[in-house]
Amino acid sequence: MIHHARKRFGQNFLQDAGIIYSIVALINPSADAHVIEIGPGLGALTKPLLRNLDHLDLLEIDRDLVAYWNQQNLKGLSVIEGDALKFDFLSWAKSRPENGGLCKVVGNLPYNISSPLLFHLVSAAAVIDEQVFMLQAEVVERIVAPAGSSDFSRLSVMLQARYHMEQVLEVPPEAFDPQPKVNSAVVRMIPRVEFNLNDAQWASLEKVVAAAFSQRRKMLRTNLQTFAEKLSLTEIELKSRAQDISVDRYIEWAMALAK
Repeated sequence: MIHHARKRFGQNFLQDAGIIYSIVALINPSADAHVIEIGPGLGALTKPLLRNLDHLDLLEIDRDLVAYWNQQNLKGLSVIEGDALKFDFLSWAKSRPENGGLCKVVGNLPYNISSPLLFHLVSAAAVIDEQVFMLQAEVVERIVAPAGSSDFSRLSVMLQARYHMEQVLEVPPEAFDPQPKVNSAVVRMIPRVEFNLNDAQWASLEKVVAAAFSQRRKMLRTNLQTFAEKLSLTEIELKSRAQDISVDRYIEWAMALAK
């Protein structure tokens, strides 16, 4: 099949065999694992993954690629046409209770929707064991950045509150066709077992983190002025900036705000 990458879908197809092998080895699914690949493209990861799995789901928005995969008629492969930003990952994860809940979400994510998609996936984190994604390197650096670093951001706090994360692989532009203009990286995201925020507390976390990072150069005395009484900020915290506060402290503030 000759398929030209479509810019509106953020398509860059992985083609480096060594990188492909490393990612599949990293995912290393058991045969009975419940796995969905977002944006399979022409199958760089799909076919190697399928060799290790009894069943693999593909989520693809490009109708031409949906038709291509349906024509392949590969045993154990299910093709879902849909937009990952609207897909119900929670229902998908619960759809095969017989597999013991071994759910993995993987893929070379379109860079133009990576941040909103990562936030969308949080809603299903309680029933997903692991996520392994190729992302723009700059985004990976931000989400794994420690408090105190210049890369530490709203995205860092919200995702680190919900997942254990690590950058596991760097991927150069030459590994793709067409070549993107940026470097890429692979991140592993494992939902935190100890996570215990309810919906109201999570909403409060979103609110306080958004306010804290609304003006990065301003002190929290200014950015969190609305919440200052409820949060009991120390004098040091009032003089700090958003990137200087730990994820655990943001969670404490969220719990206080939700009361």
